[in-house]
Amino acid sequence: MSTTAEKIFLLRTKMLNLGIDAFIVPSSDPHMSEYTAAHWKKREFISGFTGSAGTVVVLIDEAGLWTDSRYYLQAEKELTDSGIDLFKAGEADTPDYVDWIAERLNPGSKIAFEGEVFSIDDARKLSKKYKHYGITLDPHQTLLDDIWEGRPPISENTIFVHETKYAGLSRREKIENIRKKMRQQDGSHYLITALDEIAWTLNLRGNDVPFNPVFHAYLIISLDAVYLFIDTHKITAPIGKELAEDDISVQLYSDIFEWVKEMPLESGLLFDPATTNARIFSLIPKEVIKIEKPSIVKDLKGLKNKTEQDGFRNAMVKDGVAMVKFLYWLEKNVPNGSVTELSASKQLKKFRAENENFVGESFGAISGFGAHGAIVHYSVSEETDIKLTPDNFYLIDSGGQYQEGTTDITRTVHLGAPNEQQKSDFTMVLKGNIALGTTCFPAGTRGVHLDILARKPLWSKGLNYGHGTGHGVGCFLNVHEGPQSIRPNDNGVAFEKGMITSNEPGLYRTGQYGIRIENLLLTLESDHSEFGEFLKFETLTLCPIDLKSIASSLLTHEEKLWINSYHKNVYDKISPYLDEELQVWLKEQTKEIK
Repeated sequence: MSTTAEKIFLLRTKMLNLGIDAFIVPSSDPHMSEYTAAHWKKREFISGFTGSAGTVVVLIDEAGLWTDSRYYLQAEKELTDSGIDLFKAGEADTPDYVDWIAERLNPGSKIAFEGEVFSIDDARKLSKKYKHYGITLDPHQTLLDDIWEGRPPISENTIFVHETKYAGLSRREKIENIRKKMRQQDGSHYLITALDEIAWTLNLRGNDVPFNPVFHAYLIISLDAVYLFIDTHKITAPIGKELAEDDISVQLYSDIFEWVKEMPLESGLLFDPATTNARIFSLIPKEVIKIEKPSIVKDLKGLKNKTEQDGFRNAMVKDGVAMVKFLYWLEKNVPNGSVTELSASKQLKKFRAENENFVGESFGAISGFGAHGAIVHYSVSEETDIKLTPDNFYLIDSGGQYQEGTTDITRTVHLGAPNEQQKSDFTMVLKGNIALGTTCFPAGTRGVHLDILARKPLWSKGLNYGHGTGHGVGCFLNVHEGPQSIRPNDNGVAFEKGMITSNEPGLYRTGQYGIRIENLLLTLESDHSEFGEFLKFETLTLCPIDLKSIASSLLTHEEKLWINSYHKNVYDKISPYLDEELQVWLKEQTKEIK
């Protein structure tokens, strides 16, 4: 296998032959997915960086990778001797890659990229910037295709039905709800390209992307027809019959481009420029009215119906049982020196697999001991695997995919006796988690307004964390979804009843340890007053918080009450599914603190 430096050399040779001065490689696929199938991991192929987020830029004599704070430490290691410089996106002195390129190229230079893996929004950002500099863009180059030997094929895995008893609404009902929104926006056709949105709309799931139960497809909904563009090998006879009965026409996956080129003229085509790729956009006839709006489906699926909410609660009980078994197993086995980061994550998966309707993990577990826990998105491998010993924190961030819902939980436990600094750090993170989880707020509040609640206790000690505080979670879908988020950046989305969001403040001391405590929250109605409607959160996650790492003197009376109430709820809901020995252990882990 070629080294990264060798691959860069081959790419530069092609660039020189074609007169290309810069080539941009994003992390995305044609559907703007956060996590992509192996077939589209071009950025990983050319750079060797395996994180989920990042952009590579290759010039004739320089190259750079831009990624966020979750991956700084990981990227530093994986880019060693690659010839690619790391740029820490989000830091004050880090230039945007678009500006970095502009500073290095002259008027008349050419920048190339693959339009099929660039969103309309991102392609426009490039066009606007470089037009000013007299630099031309070529969005039709697939330079890596020729040098990627052994490129994995697109999956032909069959799809399967997500039953209405879990989804709460049939696909017919969902399509009709979408059409109501289309009419409100004067759309005659709606193009859906995001994989999780297609899966949600059709109540179908797949196995094309690790951990995310989605499948590669495009979907067009008109006011009187539905067209699904998909590899027909994926469709079983029973599903084909269901789709026909629901008047859904199945087309070949690659036919989307021809369909768009020949779509009815003077139609009103609705699409989301953030998730629709630039190649498709370039094919839309000029006579078609282009209606660019945020995704209709993202907003609909972000509001979980009662069936989905109940399903999440059910999934949390199952996941909590697995987590309790795992934490007990850790306590019993770490002292004998037989547990490593890798064996621990595998053991947790085994416990989850014992649950009914468990389909798989919702992401690759972040299983980090000691200094590895300070790597926010640490990915353990055979090369990095270390033993767990009773002298530091162990952080496990993991989740499960169940028919009823998707889980995402982080627990940090000290495997021995924490010192005073460790207790203080842990307690500040816990205080932030409690502050966010117990807040009541007026309707219209956005995530940017809530983010400070989780950070305030840390800020009071001169501490902080570099990642967001919360993200939406899908219902047996992607573990990360919108439209809402909780972070310092404002995305303009207000919280609404039915949203399920993570609550995950953290603290990371490089070279020492990391701490993160994550629960999932359901947004509910709280109260109506003369000042309007107020909302609140219900904490869905059921798993004990490490009591020995808490400095109770740093907690308020109200915080202690919350922890005791939370732990009572954990014991009451989890203990019926445990044997007597585990019940006794859980009772101790959830005892009241004074």
